[in-house]
Amino acid sequence: MVNFERKETYSLQDLIEILRILRAPGGCPWDRAQTHLSDRRNFLEEAYEAAEAFDRDDPALMCEELGDMLMQVLFNIHIEEDAGRFTTDDVTDHICKKLIFRHPHVFGTAAADTSEEVLVNWEALKRQEKGQQCALLSATYFCTKSFPITSPICKSLIMTIVRLSRSPAALGNVIYTFLTIGFITVWYA
Repeated sequence: MVNFERKETYSLQDLIEILRILRAPGGCPWDRAQTHLSDRRNFLEEAYEAAEAFDRDDPALMCEELGDMLMQVLFNIHIEEDAGRFTTDDVTDHICKKLIFRHPHVFGTAAADTSEEVLVNWEALKRQEKGQQCALLSATYFCTKSFPITSPICKSLIMTIVRLSRSPAALGNVIYTFLTIGFITVWYA
């Protein structure tokens, strides 16, 4: 038995400590034996259960299932910590930087007045972050497949293309592609 203080209410730090104890020598043999692959099914099952709680709009069930998801995320981080590859702080640092980068309308000087504009910018920034060159084409394709070509999100995409384009030739190619895909979407819809 390990020495752990029982409390009326636990915090996130308590959960992190409990998981550390479970995976440590003298902790739980099953928890120590787990890998990402062996835990994959449990991870997905908890994600589906959280989604079901959302569908039911049941706060008590959401609290339980989101707790299970939080445990799964932290558990898998602990597997990596034990392997010496990264830490909880590394994961936290990464997600904080990503959120700041992908919200320039909040943490910078970019403008995004609607949810649609935020989504278009998010997708473009995500592709930029991952080094993908076809961000505008992908966003255009997604937009025209998901929304009417005259919708606010597609109009916002056009404005984003204009702002992000660095050369007239590139802008012409992107707009031509946008119009072609839009025409095909309307024609075959």
